[in-house]
Amino acid sequence: MADIARLTEIIEPHAKALGLSLVRVQMIGGKGEPTLQVMAERPDTRQLDLADCTALSHRLSDALDALEAAGADPIETAYRLEVSSPGIDRPLTRLADYRDWAGFEARVTLAEPIEGRKQFTGKLGGVAGEDIRLEPASAGGTPVLLPFAAVAKAKLVLTDELIKATAPLSSAGADEVIEDTATEGAESIKAEEE
Repeated sequence: MADIARLTEIIEPHAKALGLSLVRVQMIGGKGEPTLQVMAERPDTRQLDLADCTALSHRLSDALDALEAAGADPIETAYRLEVSSPGIDRPLTRLADYRDWAGFEARVTLAEPIEGRKQFTGKLGGVAGEDIRLEPASAGGTPVLLPFAAVAKAKLVLTDELIKATAPLSSAGADEVIEDTATEGAESIKAEEE
């Protein structure tokens, strides 16, 4: 299995050189078809457009190919490279994510149970030192502090508030879809450039 810490050390400078913040590096999929998944975003917009994905993908491909040619390949087997944005229901991987997304609902799974529970859902209440504050999902519940170091995985929950808050900054360049029903009852869809 690949050393994720080593891969992160290799990948992060390339993301930073493009003005991107690295969100997550992980290997996904089975041994037969592993994928190196790299999630990044622009720190100011929390978004990643296609040009950013393409630029980072090319930089990483070149860097990883150079390491392989030098006999220092950090991944022992063949793999696919996937560069993407974190998406709306993004993973929460850095302590700062819990502060930045305070007020939004999240699902947090711990590596080991605390007081008999491993999974918690509620509104993020920010951070207190190295702990995550999670407000209860239901009225009358008690807020909990969860150690960041104990988190196995966490992500935002898709809600109407989150969708509204993460709407694209610009839809310039999006195609307009027009339905044409004049063709003997069959519908055809055309995309026209603006």
